[in-house]
Amino acid sequence: MDFTAQFHREITAFEAAARRTADGRDAPLVPSCPGWSMSDLVFHLGAVHRYVAHTVRERLTEAPDTSDLSLFQPPEDREGWPSPEGGPHLGPVPVSLLDWFAEGAAALDSLFRTVDPDEPAWTLSTEQTAGFWLRIQTIEAALHRWDAERAASLPPRPMDAALAVDAIPHTFEVMAPARRRWKQAPPGAGERFRFRRADGPEVWSVRFAGPDVRLTAYSASGAPEEPCDVELTGTASELMLFLWQRLPADRLTSVQGDRAVLDRYFTLVPPV
Repeated sequence: MDFTAQFHREITAFEAAARRTADGRDAPLVPSCPGWSMSDLVFHLGAVHRYVAHTVRERLTEAPDTSDLSLFQPPEDREGWPSPEGGPHLGPVPVSLLDWFAEGAAALDSLFRTVDPDEPAWTLSTEQTAGFWLRIQTIEAALHRWDAERAASLPPRPMDAALAVDAIPHTFEVMAPARRRWKQAPPGAGERFRFRRADGPEVWSVRFAGPDVRLTAYSASGAPEEPCDVELTGTASELMLFLWQRLPADRLTSVQGDRAVLDRYFTLVPPV
């Protein structure tokens, strides 16, 4: 899929939703990001964009030093901005914060359109390329666009289907192992999950064995299906939103199997 075009669409929609809340009233809370207000969400995504842009632009071979505030290019006047120490920040959403976000998002958008995806860059994965950052930042922008629309009392639009189909295996290949590492999750005991797409042929089977996350992806009309403890069926968008804790399992098309194993999923893959 065209990640550059999708990234542009998602950050544009995110900004539009966030600006709707800059009306002088307290920043609304973000229901899908506990402990955050809209100001916290804007600050978070804006900081991530500058972090990634610096990493790619400078061709870093290790993680940048986040203690250096110049990395984030903050303006001198940050009155009303959220504290980096945590939220929720309940004052009005500062227009200067939104402008800072827009500048950083546009700079990263432009960088993604001009840099070679194979350009080396440090990442949190074994894939050390600029293209990795484009992919993961498009996924993050889509999720936070959904968060922002919900917080702004807009009907949150589903995930783009092609993006969701890419994001689901990416979750198991990159983010689930990383989250398990970061949060020191317990070893898997062989728990087996099947995720079946209701609006397409894709099926993903995942097994947690010790420290490993083992993914098998196939078409519903292809290879014989592996046994599983629990099967979850939903649209690609719904499955993606479930895996990122935006939708509960009871909002999916169907859930079959051992509910105790399902309840263990986010222990095996802790939220971050």
